[in-house]
Amino acid sequence: MKIAVYGATGMVGSGIAAEALRRGHDVTAVTRSGSAVEGASARAAELSELEASRELAAGHDAVVVSVAPDRTGGPHSSFMAAHRAIAGTTVPARVLIVGGAGALEVGGVRLKDMPDFPEAYKPEAATMGDVLEAYRSSAGLDWTMLAPAPQIAPGERTGSYRLGLDSPAGGSISSQDFAVAAVDELEEPKHRNRRFTAAN
Repeated sequence: MKIAVYGATGMVGSGIAAEALRRGHDVTAVTRSGSAVEGASARAAELSELEASRELAAGHDAVVVSVAPDRTGGPHSSFMAAHRAIAGTTVPARVLIVGGAGALEVGGVRLKDMPDFPEAYKPEAATMGDVLEAYRSSAGLDWTMLAPAPQIAPGERTGSYRLGLDSPAGGSISSQDFAVAAVDELEEPKHRNRRFTAAN
């Protein structure tokens, strides 16, 4: 497949790009600066550039969006606008969005609304919940959101993981196994037009 990965130099995006390359897929690494990623084609583009996203979707089988909202206290309005624009556009490629664990639920309550959820992560979690609702409201777009376990960090690539839907499947996952789950979904779609999650 031809796969474009937004955020291909970040922890999660770089793992997805590497896993796709490992399996022989043709990868375009999309970053703000057009940074080179070994084995991939490089492309400079912002998530907010709708024409660029349409062009990438037209030239690829799948587009992975692994971009987080601002984590420095800045507004998330442009980030949300970009996702709403993508969700409202019919493109030929499949779109896989890396979601946030804070918008997962236990007993109908989002993790971000639980007493022990870290205050510092609440703005990002709230925004990623809004992103999910934007895609749930879309029509004509082939999308999937993959949310990580509450803890995700570089670790071991075991090649195995557990899946859940709207509730966590476990407490943690390595970024390498998260990438395995993402590329498995791209190769054999089982969660079209919905969110799912993976954990070790």
